[in-house]
Amino acid sequence: MPSILVIYNPIAGRGRVKKHWPEVQQGLIDAGIEFDVAATSAPLEAVTLAEKAATKYSTVIAVGGDGTVHEVVNGLLRASNEGETIALGVVPLGNGDDFAKMIPPQTTIGGKVFDWHVAIEKITQGQTKLFDVGRMSGDQLRSEQNNNPQYFMNGMDIGFGAQAALNFTKVPSFLTGTAAYLAAIMKTLIDYRIPKVSIQIDDQKAFEQSTTMTAITNGRCFGSGFWVCPDAQVDDGLLDVMVTQSIGRLKILRLIPKIMKGTHVNEPILRNYRARRVVIKSQQPLVVEADGEIPYPQTRHLEVQILDKKLRMIV
Repeated sequence: MPSILVIYNPIAGRGRVKKHWPEVQQGLIDAGIEFDVAATSAPLEAVTLAEKAATKYSTVIAVGGDGTVHEVVNGLLRASNEGETIALGVVPLGNGDDFAKMIPPQTTIGGKVFDWHVAIEKITQGQTKLFDVGRMSGDQLRSEQNNNPQYFMNGMDIGFGAQAALNFTKVPSFLTGTAAYLAAIMKTLIDYRIPKVSIQIDDQKAFEQSTTMTAITNGRCFGSGFWVCPDAQVDDGLLDVMVTQSIGRLKILRLIPKIMKGTHVNEPILRNYRARRVVIKSQQPLVVEADGEIPYPQTRHLEVQILDKKLRMIV
């Protein structure tokens, strides 16, 4: 029996996986890699597949976008009970592939995106490294996830970014990559509401804040090219936190190009922190986005913490 399971999502990347899967499959075979294959056909199926795979295989390869990887990571962390996971390889074929940009050599801002040909080379070499993982717990979790803690490998946010991620699902399918995310942002600008929250950083005193967007990240990049926390590292044992003040549409539009270049970090409307634990509370329900997914459509209490070096990645 092969020691590798490949999990692929045919609809990831707005059909990119379905289009390129035969090439990827042949590339793996040509590289001499023996593997079993499982295709997903429903949301959250990759969670279950990865959780079961951890008892039979030494490695899981996720073929898809950040959403596919997000589900696989959640399955692996559940299987390991938040201990070290089996090895995970990523073959990026999604819209953003932001997590793949964190795999060494890390993609620089504006640099060439990590591609699936490079991924296959790395899988054949088999070198691994332990990455940190973010852990979330809150109320009003999506019911089919059975109230388990949620894990993210790249980042999560509330506010404008989360609403944009929700709107992304309504963007026409002919738009992909950054263009699709920008379309979602434009839609969000029409009816966006700014929440007021309480934020506690580690053991510091909580502060109240009306925030256009609060992002808590392990990685550096969101949405196929938005470098929200450009100095974040996936193995430093810390979360990078960006809290934006309440700002209007015009300031949001002025800020977006700076975030795309990673030059926004010293803007006076932002506060940046590093933390091991962050607690967010709100009187009004919040949408929570994580790795492009919406694990919490409505929550009033959210606790986020870092799990040091638990995700074993093929690098």
